[in-house]
Amino acid sequence: RDGLRRESEMLFESVLRDNQPLLTLLTADYTFVNERLARHYGIPNVYGSNFRRVTLTNQARRGLLGQGSVLTVTSYPNRTSPVERGKWILTNLLGVPPSPPPPNVPPLREETADGKPRSLRESLEAHRANPVCAGCHRAMDPIGFSMENFDGVGHWRTTDHGLPIDTSGTLFNGATVNGVAGLRQMLASNPDVFVGVMTEKMLTYA
Repeated sequence: RDGLRRESEMLFESVLRDNQPLLTLLTADYTFVNERLARHYGIPNVYGSNFRRVTLTNQARRGLLGQGSVLTVTSYPNRTSPVERGKWILTNLLGVPPSPPPPNVPPLREETADGKPRSLRESLEAHRANPVCAGCHRAMDPIGFSMENFDGVGHWRTTDHGLPIDTSGTLFNGATVNGVAGLRQMLASNPDVFVGVMTEKMLTYA
């Protein structure tokens, strides 16, 4: 946990101190890891407890969207949450937070009527059948699904409970993405939005 937090702090610090474009927080092809965190991510040839800068060869890991800190705080203790990840990006990167959920939202049904396991995508598709829920979920869910190759603590995976992961979807602006690299490209293609939101947050913090 401490290592995940330190990684994000060091990325922000490097952007600040090296006077890099703010968009680097999304697109950086490097990160900061020690041996334990490198093992967590599958990055080879990093030894010792000291953090050092490493170049990322996996495009999915670039910037904040590939960091375990963000991926963990947007997950539940027992599984990922495309809803929470979508909400986090809408709120913190795009500045358009969704409305609060209505009261008494039923839990997701993770099995079909005959007891067969459902994928998380299938469970949320059934949830969106409720018109009260559909409006916000149409914006949140596709964003979150594009990040589903990361598990709840940021490990890379291609299946979930033995079912293949589908990261494709159509976003709220009509853009079609498949995976976190496509999501990052979409966010970076309109830098004024991201920079505006980050500026507002920095001023609020100040």
